Amino acid sequence: MLKITILGASGRMGQSILRCTKESTDIEIVGAVTEPDDAAIGSDVGEVCGVGPLNVFLTDDCESALQNADVAIDFTLPSATKENIRACVATNTALVIGTTGLGNEESKFLESGAKKIPLLYGRNMSVGMNVFMDLVSRTSKSLGIDYDVEITEAHHQRKVDSPSGTAIALGELIAETRGDELTDVAVYERHGDVGARTPGSIGFSVIRAGNIVGDHTVLFGGPEECIELTHRAVDRMAFAHGALRAARWLTGRKAGFYTMANVLDL
Repeated sequence: MLKITILGASGRMGQSILRCTKESTDIEIVGAVTEPDDAAIGSDVGEVCGVGPLNVFLTDDCESALQNADVAIDFTLPSATKENIRACVATNTALVIGTTGLGNEESKFLESGAKKIPLLYGRNMSVGMNVFMDLVSRTSKSLGIDYDVEITEAHHQRKVDSPSGTAIALGELIAETRGDELTDVAVYERHGDVGARTPGSIGFSVIRAGNIVGDHTVLFGGPEECIELTHRAVDRMAFAHGALRAARWLTGRKAGFYTMANVLDL
């Protein structure tokens, strides 16, 4: 039986993971961590999230919640990343991180943590999205620099980071195939008289509306044709199922930094 602690258990993704585990016969939830100011601390996480009692109680003490876990799944905020990694290292717990919007400081913690525990990071845990990213990379390699690239993403009105971590990852993949750094070619804003498009640039457009789970489209525009590749998530359960697949794969691995590409052998 795979023993999992959920970090960010009362959030949208935490609740989705809990619903997934109710369908699984090989997983046991042994810990549930939430924010220190959560009024539900001390409550049964299953009852809080509407999946029935689990006899696992919400806590803000990460280390104590990890004591019996094989692996932790983290969908929290960038501000919690360093402490979550520290706690997993202290308890020798494998860690799957799906938190987006990480900065340079958090990224350094990922690298240092991965030297001590098996750590898997993915801006998007959906299996379909990771196959989509592989298709985008292959397409970019085949088309080359003669095709302009525009990335459009749409998410719900409550999403705070922009562009999405997945959109940034797509841009990084495309830039890599062209021998560029995304920071050198990305265009995030267009307003007013911006002039003609800079050759080799990668444009981003962002939509925030309603309850959109996550749409991503990559447009390759050539002089005589256009190619559009689109991935559309219709339920957050796609991310939850992917995170659990990653947790199963990661458990028992040696210390190191892994991605969903490793899980899916892409």
